[in-house]
Amino acid sequence: MRAALALVLEDIVGLPVLTAPDFAGAWAHAEACDAISLIVADLHMPGIGPIEGLSGLRQRAPNAKIVVLTGSDSDEDLMAALALGIDGFVPKSVEPGVVEAALRLVMAGGRYLPARLAELASQATCAAPIAPSAPDHAALPPAETTLGRLSSRQRDVLDQMVRGRSNKEIARLLGLSPATVKTHIAHIIAVVGASNRTEAAILAREQGLV
Repeated sequence: MRAALALVLEDIVGLPVLTAPDFAGAWAHAEACDAISLIVADLHMPGIGPIEGLSGLRQRAPNAKIVVLTGSDSDEDLMAALALGIDGFVPKSVEPGVVEAALRLVMAGGRYLPARLAELASQATCAAPIAPSAPDHAALPPAETTLGRLSSRQRDVLDQMVRGRSNKEIARLLGLSPATVKTHIAHIIAVVGASNRTEAAILAREQGLV
């Protein structure tokens, strides 16, 4: 999986990609190279706990964007990672193509966070109404901000997604190839912070995108 992801990253950043099987190896890379722009890390790797591991990466590569790509669906893991100021949290269960779209979004200055985060933040607010200085990372972005990350064609695709059209139907209606529709949908899923097309359609409605 590391080798496959390295190929994707090379295409995104256009630079050599270093790989490591654990946090200790990743720390060594960060210490040896001060020009690292993006770090993609699993949460649970041998030898070092996830929070210590991510904290060490942040300390050793303070200017790098950090994206967590993990099979964990733990709320505790999500909130702990966010507290470290990561730029993306991508479950391995997302649809094919979403990982690449999420990484491209982060490298373009955006942030990819799962929709589950909004629910967690709401629960935290109800449980602790004070502490106004804490940033609300989970607040849904303004519709105009999200729409600005979508091309006009991707907005057309999103509109058809919300109408419940299949990929083949969207391709036929918009005069696109099925592969192009699939790529657009992966980007849309990443931009709205969903894990699949159904959730993306629901979030699009909630965010006033359609």
